[in-house]
Amino acid sequence: MTQHGNVNRRDFLRITGAGAAFLSSGVWSGLSAAESASPNEKLNIACVGTANRAQADIEGVKGENIVVLCDVDKNYLDRAAARFPNARTYADYREMIDKEAGKVDAVVVGTADHHHAPASIRAIRAGMHVYCEKPLTHTVFESRLLAEEAKKRGLATQLGTQIHAGENYRRVVEVIQSGAIGKVNEVHVWVGKAWGGGERPEGSQEPPATLDWDLWLGPAPERPFWPGVYHPANWRRWWDFGTGTLGDMACHYMDLPFWALNLRHPVTCQAEGPEVHPETCPLGLIVRYEFPEREGLPPVQLTWYDGNLIPKEIAGQRVPGSGVMFIGEEGMMFADYGSYRLFPAEKFADFKPPAPSIAPSIGHHAEWIKACKDGSPTTCNFDYSGPLSEAVILGTVAYRTGERLQWDAKNLKATNCPAADKYVNKPYRAGWEVA
Repeated sequence: MTQHGNVNRRDFLRITGAGAAFLSSGVWSGLSAAESASPNEKLNIACVGTANRAQADIEGVKGENIVVLCDVDKNYLDRAAARFPNARTYADYREMIDKEAGKVDAVVVGTADHHHAPASIRAIRAGMHVYCEKPLTHTVFESRLLAEEAKKRGLATQLGTQIHAGENYRRVVEVIQSGAIGKVNEVHVWVGKAWGGGERPEGSQEPPATLDWDLWLGPAPERPFWPGVYHPANWRRWWDFGTGTLGDMACHYMDLPFWALNLRHPVTCQAEGPEVHPETCPLGLIVRYEFPEREGLPPVQLTWYDGNLIPKEIAGQRVPGSGVMFIGEEGMMFADYGSYRLFPAEKFADFKPPAPSIAPSIGHHAEWIKACKDGSPTTCNFDYSGPLSEAVILGTVAYRTGERLQWDAKNLKATNCPAADKYVNKPYRAGWEVA
C-alpha cells in the first residue's frame, strides 16, 4: 500500500478526490500538488458478491485493482478468485470491511437486496467509496441513511442503474426539459415482468457444503434452506430478501421521469394488486404516486404498473410491454431505454430535437471510478438515487398496508398510517444491524 507521510492511500484518494475542495480553499496545506494521487493510479477495489449481476459489475471495474473478493457461495467465490488470483477472499463482508479498512479504496456491492444496506453502510463508515446495485436498499429508512452517511463523509457513490448511462435517456431528458410537450403533469411507467408468487416449502434440506446459509440469510429472519427456492436468483420474490418487480425494475424505468422532471419525494402513495401475501411479492402491482410542485414545475401524478397488471393502451396509444409515457399540456412522449416517440404523430412530424446538452457518459462504472479518484460528480450518486429508491420501495409499503399513504418524507412517516412504520424500517438479526 502506498504511504504518504502518515496518510494511507485510501485517505489520499479521498483527500485529493472527493475532498478536493479543501485543497482549493487552502484548508488542507500539508500536501503538495506533486503528492496528489494521480487520476491514473488504480483503485484498490473489494467486490461483495461475485456472480450473476455482481459478475457484470466486476467486469465494469476490472481495469482497477481487484484486491478483495467476498461471497457466501464458495463455488462463486472460487470462480472469481481464479480470475483474480492475487485477491484476498472472504465469506463475511463484515469481517472483510473490518480487516481491509485502510487498504481498500472502494467497494462494489452486488448482493441480494437485504444485504445492500448492511454491506454499504459498513463500507461507508470505514471511509470506502461505494457502488451498489439497485434498488439501493431493502427499506425506505436504509436508503435515507446511506445517502446521508455518504454525503457527510464526501464519498463517491453510484447506484447500479446502468441504463442511466445510455444516450437515449439523455435525449429524452433534453426533449422533456425543452418543453416540447409542454409542462408534464402525468407519467405512466410499466414493466411486464413478474417477480412474485409462491409458498414457503414445508420441511428443509441441508444446504450444500459450499454455501454458508447463515451468512446468506444475514440480517433476515432465520428459515430453513431449500434448494432453488431462494438461492440462487429466486430471492427477489420473497419479502424477507427482495422487493418484487417494483424493486427490481423501477429504479431503471422510474429513473427517467425522476431525472427529466426533477422529482424527489412523493406526498402520497397508494397501491393495488392481489391480496397481500405475508411471504411473497405480488405477480402484478399498480402504484400511484403524487409529487408536489418543484421550482416552477407542476405537480405530477406518476403511476407504476408491473407483471400481469401492465396496460395495453395509455391515453389512446397502444404500448409495448415496458416503457414510460410522459403526458404534457402540448403532447405526449413514449420512451424506453433505446428510443422515444412523440404524439400526436402529425403534430410532431417535423419535430427537431434540441441540440444535445447532456454530455455522453464515459460509462456507468467508469463515471464512479473517476469520481473516486478526482471528486467529479456521478449522475446516480446516493443523493439522487437515495430518494429514487425511497419512492420505489415506498410503493411496497403502500401495497402491504393497503392504505393511501400521506407521506411526510422529512420524517419518513406515513402520517395517516402508523402500520407503515414496520415496513419503512425493519428489525435485524443480532450482528447485522443498520442504524
